[in-house]
Amino acid sequence: MKFRTKVTLCMISLVSVLFGIGGSALILLSFQNTLHQEEKSAIASYRMILNTLQIANNMKNWYTQNDLSSILEQLPLQDASWSAIRLTSEKEVLYSQGETADSMLDLSAQINPTHCACTVFSAPDERYFIQVSGLFYVGNTSLYLDTTYDISSIYENYRLQQRIYLWIFSLLLILCAAFSYILSFFLTRPLMKLAKASKEIADGNYECRSAIHTLDEVGILSKEFDRMADSLLCHIRELKNSMERQERFIGSFTHELKTPMTSIIGYADLLRSRKLSEEDAIDAANYIFSEGKRLEHLSLILLDILVAEQKEIPLVPVSPAQIIFKLVHFHSGQFEEQNITLSVECEKGICLLNPNLFYSLLLNLIENARRSFTDGGKIQITCSMLPDGCRIIVADNGKGIPEDSIRHLTEPFYRVDKSRSRSHGGAGLGLSLCAKIAELHNGSITFESKLQKGTSVFVELKGGRT
Repeated sequence: MKFRTKVTLCMISLVSVLFGIGGSALILLSFQNTLHQEEKSAIASYRMILNTLQIANNMKNWYTQNDLSSILEQLPLQDASWSAIRLTSEKEVLYSQGETADSMLDLSAQINPTHCACTVFSAPDERYFIQVSGLFYVGNTSLYLDTTYDISSIYENYRLQQRIYLWIFSLLLILCAAFSYILSFFLTRPLMKLAKASKEIADGNYECRSAIHTLDEVGILSKEFDRMADSLLCHIRELKNSMERQERFIGSFTHELKTPMTSIIGYADLLRSRKLSEEDAIDAANYIFSEGKRLEHLSLILLDILVAEQKEIPLVPVSPAQIIFKLVHFHSGQFEEQNITLSVECEKGICLLNPNLFYSLLLNLIENARRSFTDGGKIQITCSMLPDGCRIIVADNGKGIPEDSIRHLTEPFYRVDKSRSRSHGGAGLGLSLCAKIAELHNGSITFESKLQKGTSVFVELKGGRT
């Protein structure tokens, strides 16, 4: 059953109970009040007649039963408030007047000289009457006086009110059902949009949104639903990008292993199966050694990345400038052979670093800069102190990096120029390791580059200061 149908049925049930009970009680209360007033009026009229007879009897005590009947005959029925009157003794009817006199009830057991009885009865012609009966004495004789009053108009009015009420009640139920259904339709329409959006997303349309802009709880639910869908889409995109990176990683890693292993196996098989000259054998052994060293270097970098994945590393107070000058001193000769100038500008200061990882970070950055040159160049290393760490800038005037490749630089095994990178010994892991080291120091690494003008790498390490 749909929610709007439930709302409609609930509204109809509520109106039926409340209006039905309230209206019926109001009509019944009005009828009983009117009937009570008629009973009081009938009793008052009856007492007036009874008092008249008693006064007449007291004034002339020689009045007999027949004399009282004569007095009652003189009362005009058409001008009286009663419909019928009857005077009886314990043995016979002394006097009766009115067509309902024969239909009167016997109430003698309920009355005494100080108390009269009052009841309502229906005549054979379906009219309703109030009967009032009382007892008085003439001498030693007990006489009963009964009167009836027509109250059929009260019952007719009661039935008319009930019919009108039923018509109004039926019309109200119809209007209530229509209004409830229309109202529930508009109230649940946003929920239908929300359900449709949920189905679209479940079917794979992650761009779908409910876009319900209301100020009620449904609007809040829609806003949170859309925010959840945005977050889900973001996570899905991140997952897809992660899967793509993993696929590239596996492909690149497999390729990096396959190429040297093929050469090593080939030269080893050549040495094993053929008798080579001393020069050829030395060349084959040298190739096997160089490829083995390259695999060793690759495994060491992967091990460093694995170690860098550990979220807790010891940070000690060190001088970044000292480590930078030490690194430049050890590698200056190698760079001079390639006509590359290393220049350093460092601000003195102490901050919290992991010396080994910081050294590896610098080494990978200048090695990456070195590979950007074809015929000499300049590498500028700048170190400045921050309130919570230090900033390192490694800038070169090499060939630069294409703009669409910058966002992939920290991905494992990613190489901008794959053919040249391998010839220079690179496996595409250096910048990935640098990004991990910066992350472990609560820092970041960013790149700026222009083709044929050079590249600048900005590293901020925020491990703290002493």
